[in-house]
Amino acid sequence: MGKHSLVSRLIRSSFLALALFLAIALSGQTAAAQTAPAYAQPDSASNPMAMPLRLIAEARQTYQRVSDYSCLFIKRELINGQLQPENVITMRVRAQPFSVYLRWLQPAQSAGQEACYVVGRNNGMMRAHSTGLLGRAGFVSIAPDDPRAMQASRHAITEAGIGNLIERLARGWQTESQLNRTQVRIAEYEYDKKRCTRVETIHADAAGNRITFYRTLVYFDQASHLPIRIENYDWPRTQGDRNGKLVESYSFADLRLNVGLRDDTFNH
Repeated sequence: MGKHSLVSRLIRSSFLALALFLAIALSGQTAAAQTAPAYAQPDSASNPMAMPLRLIAEARQTYQRVSDYSCLFIKRELINGQLQPENVITMRVRAQPFSVYLRWLQPAQSAGQEACYVVGRNNGMMRAHSTGLLGRAGFVSIAPDDPRAMQASRHAITEAGIGNLIERLARGWQTESQLNRTQVRIAEYEYDKKRCTRVETIHADAAGNRITFYRTLVYFDQASHLPIRIENYDWPRTQGDRNGKLVESYSFADLRLNVGLRDDTFNH
């Protein structure tokens, strides 16, 4: 077998292996810098979405002052009907230009794998690095929405981070406010040793596919006003199922804001 043929097969195998771990989740800031749209806030006396919209507006205002952050990103997703093991990932995000670096810590078979994406670099490709024999090829380029990567992911790396999560919630909650048919529960909880305001939204139906999940839980850190955990649940399938099956959960633990990340953090 020729040398070039061997290298080509190694890179193709590397792409297939990357599909096992490139499960990237929710939000930092939109990949293209855009002016965030303003959302109307309803009167709390007439619409239960008033409090969630106030909380997300506060989160947006706080995030405008965030230049970068680091955290432990913890995710769990339902893929092809199977709830995957919890992934623990070192995450570093920069707001401008939107940049994401991920390094897997758990599960054991994914430990050491890396992924990186920077808007405006690498011809729009993300850079990914496997481990073991396949890792000898170093970082390889792959499209963020490549089907091989999305086989093991509900979200592309372009959607990663807290900023995108804020914008996704803002859009969804604005729609729910207009529909005015969401049941909302607000309570105090603790997550990652932080006092949080937990927003639970419950929906009777999908409202013509305008609502994606039956039930959503969002934890807002009362100190920073940022969302640090979200859980999304599917519609109940049986009579005894009142809460729905977990579809995805994403957490930003040990969150450190404005840490001064250097450009070489994202050079791969």
